[in-house]
Amino acid sequence: MAQVLEFKLPDLGEGLTEAEIVRWLVEVGDVVAIDQPVVEVETAKAMVEVPCPYGGVVTARFGEEGSELPVGAPLLTVAVGATEAAASPAPSTSSASGASSAGAPAAEESSAGSGNVLVGYGTGAPAARRRRIRPERVGTPAAPAPVVEPEPVPVAVPAATGEVNGQQGPVAVVSPLVRRLARQHEIDLRRLTGSGPDGLILRADVDSAIREAEEAARAQTRTAATEPAVAEAPTAVAAAPAAAERIPLRGVRGAVADKLSRSRSEIPDATCWVDADATELMAARAAMNAASGPSGGPKVSVLALLARICTAALARYPELNSTVDTAAREIVRLPGVHLGFAAQTERGLVVPVVRDAHTRNAESIGAEIARLTELARTGKLSPAQLTGGTFTLNNYGVFGVDGSTPIINHPEAAMLGVGRIMPKPWVHNGELAVRQVVQLSLTFDHRVCDGGTAGGFLRYVADCVEQPAVLLRTL
Repeated sequence: MAQVLEFKLPDLGEGLTEAEIVRWLVEVGDVVAIDQPVVEVETAKAMVEVPCPYGGVVTARFGEEGSELPVGAPLLTVAVGATEAAASPAPSTSSASGASSAGAPAAEESSAGSGNVLVGYGTGAPAARRRRIRPERVGTPAAPAPVVEPEPVPVAVPAATGEVNGQQGPVAVVSPLVRRLARQHEIDLRRLTGSGPDGLILRADVDSAIREAEEAARAQTRTAATEPAVAEAPTAVAAAPAAAERIPLRGVRGAVADKLSRSRSEIPDATCWVDADATELMAARAAMNAASGPSGGPKVSVLALLARICTAALARYPELNSTVDTAAREIVRLPGVHLGFAAQTERGLVVPVVRDAHTRNAESIGAEIARLTELARTGKLSPAQLTGGTFTLNNYGVFGVDGSTPIINHPEAAMLGVGRIMPKPWVHNGELAVRQVVQLSLTFDHRVCDGGTAGGFLRYVADCVEQPAVLLRTL
């Protein structure tokens, strides 16, 4: 006798409480192996394939694609030992109890557990309920119930699915020709009383209904022709207004909404900004990327240079690399810089995190940004790669805008926003010239510092953008 084990949605980590079913990877009746992925879910942080810790036959699935399940809710049930029972001869009814007791140890051995450990699921004996398997699920199936092939029912005719006296039931029609004739003339067979044996609807009944419908239509046309044209005006006004579309806040969009709302409600933020001449920074980047030989290397992006400038600025102003512990009423200054950067994907806005950015140079930061960006575009970022940031860099200039007042990525204390770099008139060396200008904006938590600290940070970043040689002091 097989044993039915229930596999529940595991805790996927990072405090996630629910997940949305994106795609089932197995069907009911499929044979699954231990640790085989059975469903693809989307959490607030990433897309995850969930492996099943049991091997056997899938007997039930819980939840449709697109539905949300809380952590701990049943995902599916697996009949462990069902594959062996199906391959062996079926026991007789009189020996069923003996086979059940003999098969229990084998079922327990098969369900010893998975080597793929999920949060909340170990590799020891699983806490599972034993359920009796109906004969048609495992072993040699019992004689199947007779399956009645349904008669072809008109699908395109709304009346075919109507109700008569509040009830629905089979239509007493045998001939497909009668059904087709009714479908062609939009006759609701459920409203006809058959003149044949036992109320069977004949073709003559349908022909009579067609004639009645045609006579009613002609009578309605004559009545409409005799009514004054003015009566048509109220009819045009009676059109129902279009219904508003409702989009559920869930998945990535729901997580972003929750985090931004929490940031606005908890953090007293302020924003300061400055325009900077980025001509020298762009020239320095061009020189780096044009270098060849021993001094050459991978291309360095503008975002990587700005990220390196941020780590240097945070070393000078560590107040902005902190968080606020509201319960303890303490400011917690963090020892390392884990730099998040905003990335727009098809799933929505995500913020991958470059770990230990303060220990990296511009080339290393650029390579990590490129790697994480590619994972974000393919939806393969893990929850660990989307959490733990201490400061965020937001390059909204890629959208063609100059400035913004970004919302802090809770529970961080600050975010630097960068607008587009574009040619503008600028006074350079006492003369008016066309220079590459960028707007920098800093939104900061006013609890961790005053405006002087925030202004000093932003001014240092602008100085490094205008004169990249300033960074040589900290190299």
